Amino acid sequence: MSNPAINPTKVITGKCRLSYAHIWEPSSINENSPAKYSACIIIPKTDKATLAKLQTATEAAIQDGIKSKWKGKRPPKLKLPLRDGDEERPDDDAFAGCYFINANSSRQPGVVDLARQPILDRDEIYSGCYCRFAVNLYPFSTNGNNGVAVGLNNVQKVAEGERLAGGSRAEDDFNDGYTGDLDDIL
Repeated sequence: MSNPAINPTKVITGKCRLSYAHIWEPSSINENSPAKYSACIIIPKTDKATLAKLQTATEAAIQDGIKSKWKGKRPPKLKLPLRDGDEERPDDDAFAGCYFINANSSRQPGVVDLARQPILDRDEIYSGCYCRFAVNLYPFSTNGNNGVAVGLNNVQKVAEGERLAGGSRAEDDFNDGYTGDLDDIL
């Protein structure tokens, strides 16, 4: 568990769903932005503990921003990281009844299993699996935009989940009872 007295902007989430996973290779939003590792973290609205930790860390990041980036006062329009999936993604079932945050990093996150052993097989971590995340919230001030962003530190896979990538699994596509008789294809 993280100790808020040591780092009040660090959060270890509960069981959340991973979406838009760029854990193994960095990706850029457009050709003018640097490639980063990233994840969209889908948090059930019922996970009150994670939501409370994120709120506390957001407030700590805002206080850091007032001291460091925003010249001693809170800007009137702050972009905050916690977003409502029901409002912003109403047509996506994966976001129903959930909040979400987008986290990124220029450094590749560590990835472990429940036993805290490194996961090296890239197929094990995918959009749709369930994970816990270690994130750090921090203030930003860029091109007139001010707010709190989320840094992606580490990922712990805790459960399988239906893939969100839209593609089907080979095991499912070929689960039709075909036995390999050559007479069937000649």
